[in-house]
Amino acid sequence: MSVSNNFLRLGVLSALVGMSLGVWMGANQDFVLRPVHAHINLIGFASMMLFGLFYRSFPASAQGWLPRAHFVLSVLGFLILMPCLTLMLLGRPVFMPAMIASEIMLVSSMLMFVVIVFMATLKNGEPTAA
Repeated sequence: MSVSNNFLRLGVLSALVGMSLGVWMGANQDFVLRPVHAHINLIGFASMMLFGLFYRSFPASAQGWLPRAHFVLSVLGFLILMPCLTLMLLGRPVFMPAMIASEIMLVSSMLMFVVIVFMATLKNGEPTAA
C-alpha cells in the first residue's frame, strides 16, 4: 500500500465531489449543505493532498504501522463524518454518536501525523530522494 498515492487519489476524488456539491448547491440556490461542501474540500481535498505530498517528499516516513494507521483513521473519520454531518444539517441527527466518533478519529489521525512529521523532520530536516 502506497500511503502517498492513496492519500493523493482520495484527495482528487474529494475535490471532484466537493466541487460537484458546490455546483449543485449553486444551481439549486440551496446552501444548507455548505458545511459539508467545506469539510469535503478542506478535509478531503486539502488535508489528504497535503498528507500525500508530505509522504511523497519524505518517503521514509511512509514506512511502518503509524502512517498506515494515520491513513485508515483519516479515511474512516472522513467517510463517517460526511454523511453524519449531512444528515444533521438536514434535521435528522440520528447518527450523532457516529459523528462524534468520526471527529475523534480525525483529531487522532492528525495527532499521528504530527508525530510522523516531527519524527521525519527532526532526523535531518531534509527530504530524502525518492
